[in-house]
Amino acid sequence: MGSGQKEAAPGPAENTIFVGKKPPMNYVLAVVTQFNNGARSVKIKARGSAISRAVDVAEISRNRFVTGARVDAIVISSEELPNEDGTRSKVSSIEITLAR
Repeated sequence: MGSGQKEAAPGPAENTIFVGKKPPMNYVLAVVTQFNNGARSVKIKARGSAISRAVDVAEISRNRFVTGARVDAIVISSEELPNEDGTRSKVSSIEITLAR
């Protein structure tokens, strides 16, 4: 590496919030923080039973805290994941993009 710069390892996108089992307000705070730090758009991603929580996060963020935000895109899909017993099952996923 002659220039002394390291190549960035591929990882999660910078303005992406992955919704899990925590209360929705934890994720709303993360969304609001991203917008306050100058992000033009934020992606909210979830799989399985967390999908409804992701929709709640998007709506709470948009209606209460970042009133200038709009839903830019919604992408739904399903992924095959391995189970503990070695079988594979399909899990639904959603990606909601909020933009200013």
